[in-house]
Amino acid sequence: MNIGRNDLEQAAEQGLLEAEQVEPLYHYLQSQQNPDTRFNLTNTLYYLGGFLAIGALTLFMNLGWEAFGGWGIVAICGLYALGGLALAESMGKRQLELPAALAAVFVVVLTPLAIYGFQQAMGWWDSDLEYRKYHRLIEPLWLWMELGTLAVGGLIFIRYRYPLLVMPLAITLWYLSLDLADWLTGNQAGFRQQAWLTMWFGLGILVLAAAVDWFSEHRFDYAWWLYLAGVIAFWSGLTAQDSDSELSRFGYCCINLLLMWLGIILQRRVFMLFGALGVSIYLGHLAWTVFEDSWLFPIVLTLFGLAVVYLGILWQRNEMRISTALRAVLPLPLRNRLERRGK
Repeated sequence: MNIGRNDLEQAAEQGLLEAEQVEPLYHYLQSQQNPDTRFNLTNTLYYLGGFLAIGALTLFMNLGWEAFGGWGIVAICGLYALGGLALAESMGKRQLELPAALAAVFVVVLTPLAIYGFQQAMGWWDSDLEYRKYHRLIEPLWLWMELGTLAVGGLIFIRYRYPLLVMPLAITLWYLSLDLADWLTGNQAGFRQQAWLTMWFGLGILVLAAAVDWFSEHRFDYAWWLYLAGVIAFWSGLTAQDSDSELSRFGYCCINLLLMWLGIILQRRVFMLFGALGVSIYLGHLAWTVFEDSWLFPIVLTLFGLAVVYLGILWQRNEMRISTALRAVLPLPLRNRLERRGK
């Protein structure tokens, strides 16, 4: 629940707060929010600038960097990393946590490029692969870059403890799982195998996220990025499975309904979003394939959609009572943690 300054001012006008309590209470509530996930213009600008800088050395790399040679790439990455660390330190001391976190993430994403340059300089890179394909191709040669990124990212996370640093680590783990599977199968991993591995890897990340959620006592929500990465990996791997069985497709729908139920229990919207998307995909399959020539199905689906809207109205009116009843099945420590988090 997001509470703004206007909400507090209105509460003061109604006599629920003293006028002099509004400002300190507002700053306290702001300090308790995860600075990475607040949605406002300031954070939008931070993210835009930070990800432009990060993207320049990841997604938007070009062959021009190859002209610097291996040691040249290492030297440039070293200078960039020193600048990023200095910026992270400076922003952190000024309590600008999101810019500091973005600067620290910038240093982490430099790591695979620096390792690539080192391998080139030492003559260990005997492939025609260029670094710009790192984020697009599955290739066992990337393994050392990924392991190095995890090591450097772990050290930087220990130093700064910003939740945003979990993001590049989660993505790198996903890359590592795909490249490791390709290496173990002798470059013979097909799309179906990769989809299965992605699904199980996403499930593993979700278990890790739940563990972080359980044990974390910090005011920051370290599990947020893990839940996001886990749901994306699990759902995409699940959706990529191909089956000619209608029973399997119905099972896919049920799993997505389960994701939505978990979203309610854990109060994580990402489960609701992808679960609803999966259910929509299944209903689309019914409309375009199973009931392709049925005049009755669109009518039934329309009524079903209206029923879902009505359920939304009921949910809005009884959200607290229903959530409390659903969470009653959880262990008491987890239930208390969810209630304290109040998200």
